[in-house]
Amino acid sequence: MKNEIINELPSCELIHAHPTEIETIRNKMPDDDTLIDLAELFKVFGDSTRIKILSALSEKELCVCDLSTAVGMSSSAVSHQLKILKNAELVSFRRDGKTVFYFLADDHVNTILKQGLEHVNE
Repeated sequence: MKNEIINELPSCELIHAHPTEIETIRNKMPDDDTLIDLAELFKVFGDSTRIKILSALSEKELCVCDLSTAVGMSSSAVSHQLKILKNAELVSFRRDGKTVFYFLADDHVNTILKQGLEHVNE
């Protein structure tokens, strides 16, 4: 098997001695649609304004007015970012009378934030 050419590679020829390992890796990789969804998720996390909002919401649920004060932005700017975060299913909301309170959609969001902070603070 040494020097066996791996099939289905880009136009270059690659001689590799470990085709079994490559096949195992390929079988464990997520499908393309899942990878695209993951890349889109990371794009949402790729904005420091949205990270600031998520960080504030990791402490407690907040209305737009309190959230905008906490992050030092206008209510309209926060609302715009909340729409993106809601569409990405990172933030949820509940109504209490006329007031809407926002919070992290689930524990995964908090975990991503915490692990990201741990990584950059190493």
